[in-house]
Amino acid sequence: METNSILSFDQKHIWHPYSSALSSSPNILVERAEGVYLYLENGKILIDGMSSWWAAIHGYNHPCLNEAITTQLERMSHVMFGGLTHRPAVTLAKELLSIVPRGLEHVFYSDSGSVAVEVAMKMALQYWYSKGMDFKKQFATIKNGYHGDTWHAMSVCDPVTGMHHIFNNKLNIQHFTPSPRCSFYDDNFELDEEQLVLFFRENHKQLAAFILEPIVQGAGGMRFYHPGYLNLVKQLCDKYGVLLIIDEIATGFGRTGKMFASDFSNVSPDIMCVGKAITGGYLSFAATFCTGKIAHTISNGDPGVFMHGPTFMGNPLACSVALASVRLLQKCKYDISAIANQLEEVLGTLRDNDAVADVRILGAIGVVEMKESVDMAVIQKECLKQGVWLRPFGRLIYTMPPFIISKEELRKLTQGICNVINSVYC
Repeated sequence: METNSILSFDQKHIWHPYSSALSSSPNILVERAEGVYLYLENGKILIDGMSSWWAAIHGYNHPCLNEAITTQLERMSHVMFGGLTHRPAVTLAKELLSIVPRGLEHVFYSDSGSVAVEVAMKMALQYWYSKGMDFKKQFATIKNGYHGDTWHAMSVCDPVTGMHHIFNNKLNIQHFTPSPRCSFYDDNFELDEEQLVLFFRENHKQLAAFILEPIVQGAGGMRFYHPGYLNLVKQLCDKYGVLLIIDEIATGFGRTGKMFASDFSNVSPDIMCVGKAITGGYLSFAATFCTGKIAHTISNGDPGVFMHGPTFMGNPLACSVALASVRLLQKCKYDISAIANQLEEVLGTLRDNDAVADVRILGAIGVVEMKESVDMAVIQKECLKQGVWLRPFGRLIYTMPPFIISKEELRKLTQGICNVINSVYC
């Protein structure tokens, strides 16, 4: 098909994420990807500042990941996980359980981060059901959070900023506490402590679990809060008999400078979700971990099994490339602090722009928060002129580059962001 025909068909018939089926703006046609670059069919080359929504941490077309997936393809692309197992699933589980927080002993594979959250919430509910405490069936979380677009996951996304407000009167009613007021670099969270203690004291009896993104609130606003806040939530969960679910889907596998963001707090949750970067951006895949206490209680209760089983659970291709990605991450020891320093060095200059409300950096995450909502179409058009690819939302223009990005490439990316902002908001 000709390029124009492909784009025309795409525009008329294919629904893209968070878009209108009647959109008048054609999508950008990518021909291939290599390293940190997207090669467009029109000949233009862009630096991907999004790591394909935070997943492609090793960049594109990496030889180690290519080899893992093609080698596995020659053996088998898929086999059902019910009653069967295979080496990639077992080896990956062993590798993951060696790096996740202590106390997590069981892993449940699924096919996306949102489903991993659904699995985590079902685990919590079935745990209390198995203990004869079925009245503990509500969830608590913090405002400005985001946990996915599937049904139960939507119920614990912020009812205003979580993109799902039109479903608010249809979803299960959950509890939302104020988002942390203490920033990552500010350890004064006495006001947060007072609110949280009161909340747990008044609501713990009906709570199955408290779920939150550790340290970094992603799609709900890219806010970074102090590790001490997570420690406080853990202490209160333990004190009041509430399970703690940590959602590391966006933050896991090195993005914040730690293997997992919860490592900043040295917190071990009852249940933890991972996804996105687990396969290095090659395949949709996710996992939910839980303690032996959770798994054994569910298994010893009625009906004696955990009631979930995705068709593509434990897919061998996904397990193989995930194993290669995790091992590559540990072998390469990417200098995330150097990425953070360079993000601060360049993006930090935007604090002088009157239209900018805040610039914040943590690990390989750079966020420029504007005072007003951004026009995504305008910003992306200007970014294309600079040779960079970004996907801003709300008031945020942010980047999460691949870890393999060079200093020169990162400088072009960050300087491009500065040029766009300074030209649009001059």
